[in-house]
Amino acid sequence: MNDLIPLLPKLPEAILQTVIYVTAAMTIGGGLGLFFGIVLVVTRRGGIAPNAPVFYTLNFLVNFVRPIPFLILAFTLQPLARLVTGTGIGDPAFIFMLCFACTFGISRLVEQNLLTVPPGVIEAARAMGASRIRIILTVLIPEGLGPLVLGYTFAFVAIMDMTALAGILGAEGLGNFALLYGYRQFNPWVTWTAMLIMIAIVQLVQLLGNGLARKLLRR
Repeated sequence: MNDLIPLLPKLPEAILQTVIYVTAAMTIGGGLGLFFGIVLVVTRRGGIAPNAPVFYTLNFLVNFVRPIPFLILAFTLQPLARLVTGTGIGDPAFIFMLCFACTFGISRLVEQNLLTVPPGVIEAARAMGASRIRIILTVLIPEGLGPLVLGYTFAFVAIMDMTALAGILGAEGLGNFALLYGYRQFNPWVTWTAMLIMIAIVQLVQLLGNGLARKLLRR
């Protein structure tokens, strides 16, 4: 316990770094995932804009990338990260890897959640002459908003898991804090502290996400 006290001033910075990673992944990867998820829904057979080449190509990419464990994917992405960010390790590269992984994971979540929208609602909008973009913006997304919130809450938890690998890839955050000062220094107090903080963050976001989704589903 006494070994933990001198390290406490480093905790706020580690927490902030983790928040930055998750925020970047949820913003960039979440935005791209939303776009690709919508494309998967509208271009599939029976969608509002069926397009087999687009659907099967994107579906293959999602199925190809999504099952790869993040650590292996990150090592594979190092050359691409170096090309895009100028470095294969550290914060910029790690954020790029997180966003890449999240894009394909979230796109599948978005697709699955938007498919819960009753087809009759979409058909009613089409019968009224609504354009495809209007259907997406005023019917598909609003009707699927509750499930989408639950999906993004699940994605947040998965991203928090990924940030624990930051130290292995030369980045910072709570994962690196636990690895550097806990595991490598044989100090379980540090490891447990970092773990409990991550659990607290996840529980708070899960609570907020569940509450918001519950309100949306009751509309």
